[in-house]
Amino acid sequence: MAVKLRLKRMGAKQRPFYRIVAADSRSPRDGRFIELIGTYNPITNPAEVKINEEVALKWLNNGAIPTDTVRSILSKEGIMKKYVESKKIGK
Repeated sequence: MAVKLRLKRMGAKQRPFYRIVAADSRSPRDGRFIELIGTYNPITNPAEVKINEEVALKWLNNGAIPTDTVRSILSKEGIMKKYVESKKIGK
């Protein structure tokens, strides 16, 4: 089973709100997910991001592949940097 870290769209028309989730890559965008990692609200200025860092790093270490947008969000929060550093220490 290929796991991806991706955005699940919530909210009303013209008012998007996203959950960052770990989901099977074969499931629909807004379908079933394995675990909630955080939230992303692009409506606020600046965009509001809340991520459970422990859970995100757990999934990355287990081989979950983030989508381009989620990778960008994780990079801005500094989580991708911590993930890369933990990979270097493990070698």
